Amino acid sequence: MAQKSLFPFIPFLLLAVPILEIGVFIIVGGQIGVLNTLLGVLLTAVIGTILLRQQGFALVGQAQQQMHQGKIPGKEMAHGVMLLAAGLLLLTPGFVTDTFGFLLLVPAIRDSIFHYFKSRVTLSTMQGQSFSSGSGFYQSYEYKSHDSSGKGSAPRPDNDDIIDLDESEFGEVKDQNALENNSASHSPWNKKS
Repeated sequence: MAQKSLFPFIPFLLLAVPILEIGVFIIVGGQIGVLNTLLGVLLTAVIGTILLRQQGFALVGQAQQQMHQGKIPGKEMAHGVMLLAAGLLLLTPGFVTDTFGFLLLVPAIRDSIFHYFKSRVTLSTMQGQSFSSGSGFYQSYEYKSHDSSGKGSAPRPDNDDIIDLDESEFGEVKDQNALENNSASHSPWNKKS
């Protein structure tokens, strides 16, 4: 089953949203006046910023709690991205963007969006650990691919689980601190091009 990309719709949205905002400004301005319309836009931006700040701090606390329990705060990070999008929408002048921004501030709506995309995403994680052998220290990496339910390894075609390294792709260091400080550069997934 072929996946449809949202990319072709982005230029359309970049054109449609400002035109829609102008139309809404004209309609609202005709009903309540220009000054009240501008004050309404300013008021929604202020209220949105206050709500965004409160929810952002609460989200950071939840993410820290998950990390202290040794869990990856995936849901909290997704909610954080949606809160960032809400902030951008609320700071953009207009009633249409403010409406979508306020909708993203509702936790139940963010949960629905998160669960929709979670069922369509495969999560891959990589963990590293150091060990010593004789005179050198080494860094090993474990790569896991989880299905959308997070219940273990998803089936991968063509033995993509196997990583074959050449001698040039790993090395030995004499100092464990150097290994820990530069572990990202020793990762086989962070090769320099």
